[in-house]
Amino acid sequence: MSLPLEVQLSLPSWVRDVIPAGVRTRGTESKMALVVRLAAENVEREPGGGPFGAAVFKMDTGDLVSVGVNSVVRLRNSVFHAEIVALLLAHRELGVHKFGVDGAPALELITSCEPCAMCLGATMWSGVSRLVCGATKADAQALGFDEGPVNDASYAHLRDRGMEIIRGVLRDDAVAVLKRYQALGRPVY
Repeated sequence: MSLPLEVQLSLPSWVRDVIPAGVRTRGTESKMALVVRLAAENVEREPGGGPFGAAVFKMDTGDLVSVGVNSVVRLRNSVFHAEIVALLLAHRELGVHKFGVDGAPALELITSCEPCAMCLGATMWSGVSRLVCGATKADAQALGFDEGPVNDASYAHLRDRGMEIIRGVLRDDAVAVLKRYQALGRPVY
């Protein structure tokens, strides 16, 4: 057996139908609505995915850089959370290893739920300037998802590094997606 030399990451084909090319969105709630719609579509469409969505936007223009939907089960990879997928695709699109490097635009990560420990770490290292969350860690844990050791000190650390954090945007809409996922009896991982 030879060692694997690559990992394949792809978004479901339906994403192109839901998110048209050249999206420019102003306003935090409008961006969150797009992300919650991605999460909802990910639950409803085949092959079904986890109830989480994320997107990276340019802060100055509102241009959409990338999107991500939870692809853990679909792609059989524990790290393909929505935030990770959106960040990986944004890095590829912009051709930078860190968004805070000279010449890179200021970016924000909009996510339908507060990030788990892995995604929060990736958010910090990515260099995004702003993190906007919908549902809470407690909302995800109520379904049985293990979000890991994320607490107020975690967010304080990000703020100390200069990241703006906004939590609870369209929370009820994001929680409705989580509840729909649970009602369908989908796997918790």
